[in-house]
Amino acid sequence: MAKVIVVGGGVGGMVCALLLARRGHRVRLYERRSRLGGKLAEHRRDGFSFSLGPSLLTLPDVFTDLGLKLDLVEPRELCHYRFADGSALTAHRDPARMAAEVERFAPGEGRNWTAFHAWGRACFAASRRAFFAGPLTRPPAHARPSDLWAVAPGRTVDGLARRFFTDPRLRQYVGRYATYAGSSPYRAPAALACVPAVEHDHGGWYVAGGLPRLADALAGLLEKAGVEVALDTEVTEVPADADRVLGVRLASGERERADAVVAGVDAAALYGRLLPDRRRLRRVARLGMSSSVFLLLAGVEGRTGGLAHHSVVFSADYRREFSDIFERRRPPEDPTVYLGCSAVDDPSQAPEGAENLVMLVNVPAGDPGRWPIRPESYRDLVLERLAARGHDLSGRLRFVDLFTPADLRDRYGAWGGSVYGAAYDGPFSAFRRPGNRGPRRGLYLVGGSAHPGGGLPLVAMGGRLVASLVEEDLP
Repeated sequence: MAKVIVVGGGVGGMVCALLLARRGHRVRLYERRSRLGGKLAEHRRDGFSFSLGPSLLTLPDVFTDLGLKLDLVEPRELCHYRFADGSALTAHRDPARMAAEVERFAPGEGRNWTAFHAWGRACFAASRRAFFAGPLTRPPAHARPSDLWAVAPGRTVDGLARRFFTDPRLRQYVGRYATYAGSSPYRAPAALACVPAVEHDHGGWYVAGGLPRLADALAGLLEKAGVEVALDTEVTEVPADADRVLGVRLASGERERADAVVAGVDAAALYGRLLPDRRRLRRVARLGMSSSVFLLLAGVEGRTGGLAHHSVVFSADYRREFSDIFERRRPPEDPTVYLGCSAVDDPSQAPEGAENLVMLVNVPAGDPGRWPIRPESYRDLVLERLAARGHDLSGRLRFVDLFTPADLRDRYGAWGGSVYGAAYDGPFSAFRRPGNRGPRRGLYLVGGSAHPGGGLPLVAMGGRLVASLVEEDLP
């Protein structure tokens, strides 16, 4: 039986800790904040509840197979898309119904959507045989030579969309999935475009009470498995000799030895502060950061007829939008806005007769003090853009709470921008293997720096894979 320390209580770290404890190891998890869950954070005000992180759950079996008891709700539609020209597209889960909706929306494109969906199915199947099949240091046992071509090597998400669709609005719809990894559709690998096939085949689910309840359920399993969880406890160092890590040092000065350390923190924090490594830190710095988000959380009076749980209001110029984020390093002048309203399916999230509206805009990671526009002015711009595209909230707002990237990072540890999101950038980056093993024996990475983004199940799969890797290496 080995002693393992997990640094960071995000989903990847929690899953890894749970599995190692179930396999008989002594596991202690340190989290510097007063809660577990990482991005699964929430904000409450005046009877309204808002999930700050992920807004839907795909592949729920990844979690229920761990023994989690989740009260799952399936929204009536996957998403409602509104475009700058006033047209709208409703994404239905059933593939045949979705193809018919695409045909209504853009005559002649329905069969193209069916072909796109078939490609996504094949891409996801190839990914499961290869990328998620086991520890990343071993060749996957069930991969096929054809899996190499199934992920459309050398194509970007936008390039793949152009292969299947002629209508620019449908290319924009496909490009949206690059933002799941904090990337741009003009740079992200085509493999990310398998996500809509996952949603249509397996559903996009909501956890009653909000997605943070998933973290609560995982915390309950950790307690049952005997994992020692220390909240409000910061790890300041991962001591090591020339060969291997020795354990951790806490902010209190206490030093704790361990046979293995699993770091559920960003690689920049690991190699810049916990285990200084200038060579690796320079490599991380060259990657840059993924995008982050600007959040508006609004308590809204009344109920909007026909409002979907998930909606996306697109910008008029998608390429300009991502150029603003990744090249000009400024919030987009004409942003795409994600609208989430969990009260549509869960009345407990808002007072009776009201709505809890999450408005999310992709922006550059980093200090908003360097933006050419004040956050309060950008809030007003976002609300004006929404009003111009059919979502006028004037006269109905009880309050709007504003969260910049710095607010989310510092107060909640969520959406600060991930190094790995930037690493998953470029048409061939689908073949870049995550660095789950650190530079010293006994050190492992899990979470935002060691998975490609794309949703909670991939983070949990990463936790499962790292647990297997730790077991493989322990004496």
